[in-house]
Amino acid sequence: MTPQGFPICGIDEAGRGPLAGPVCAAAVVLPPGFQGGELPGLLADSKKLKPNERDEARRAIIEGAFAWGVGWATHEEIDGLNILRASLLAMRRAFHFLLNHAAIPWPDGPETETPFGRPFAGAALPAKLEAVVDGTHAPELPVPCTALVKADGKVPEVMAASILAKTARDKLMEHYAKLYPEYGYERHKGYPTGEHRKLILQHGPSPIQRKSFRCAPVRRPLFQS
Repeated sequence: MTPQGFPICGIDEAGRGPLAGPVCAAAVVLPPGFQGGELPGLLADSKKLKPNERDEARRAIIEGAFAWGVGWATHEEIDGLNILRASLLAMRRAFHFLLNHAAIPWPDGPETETPFGRPFAGAALPAKLEAVVDGTHAPELPVPCTALVKADGKVPEVMAASILAKTARDKLMEHYAKLYPEYGYERHKGYPTGEHRKLILQHGPSPIQRKSFRCAPVRRPLFQS
């Protein structure tokens, strides 16, 4: 809630840095007092939680939130738009699902990439709803939206969105690990670890590779289109 008592929709993403897979965003509206009630000590920046803590927090969030939604932008959209625009698109998709108004076209992909969440009952937009996004860029939404650096460590609703986005993307990358076991996605989730870069060079690009991304420290695209 804002100091005036207006509801906040927290929005965050997971997966901007990986070399493979989609970027995932989540939008969450929590009831008053959620942090000190249902989830004492666990509502935090998802990067600071252990996997089992994130899973526990995720269960509490999806059960106790007023509304929540998850949205995706695929690796093809990332290559076509760039990662910033794709991240903002995923945020808009998550928010529109939360409103039960998925007006933005959804990407084609496996069932695990389809939108999911719990929209507001009756698709009713709460009065004075405002959105807060972690970072320096805000997506275009039908409500006032503020970008706040490190909001995932300050605003409970953004912390919750961070947790939902991270856990959803990790589950999807574990799904991809079963489809493409040679890339080890269950371990690094597509991030540019030494192991991941080595496997890419050994096996070539996977079907979910972001071909526009660079493989540090080599300043050139991993693959030529």
